[in-house]
Amino acid sequence: MFTRRMLICVITGALLGVVCIIGSQVRSGFEMDAVYLFSFWFNRLLMGVVIGLAWNKLNTRQTLARGAVLGLLVSFAFYSSTGFVDHIGFIAGIVYGVIIEYVALRLGERYKQS
Repeated sequence: MFTRRMLICVITGALLGVVCIIGSQVRSGFEMDAVYLFSFWFNRLLMGVVIGLAWNKLNTRQTLARGAVLGLLVSFAFYSSTGFVDHIGFIAGIVYGVIIEYVALRLGERYKQS
């Protein structure tokens, strides 16, 4: 189901994926290969899809906590595939889950008012 919430979450996830690519490149001294970077970006895009599919009837604190949990779960998939070595990327995924939920919550409220 492609809703406004889904669109907001997917776009936010894609943008945060670009931030992850930049951060990963800086941390590695620009030595990461393209497949790794694409996987990092796709993981954040997937996070946006998963969060976008989540129900929307929670209070703000519950919604942000849900973002953290979903961010943790989606990021764990990538973290485990790296051999549990990219700790910063894993923690960033949890934070990005909260950011995606927050953006969807705020932009969703803005569109309801107009």
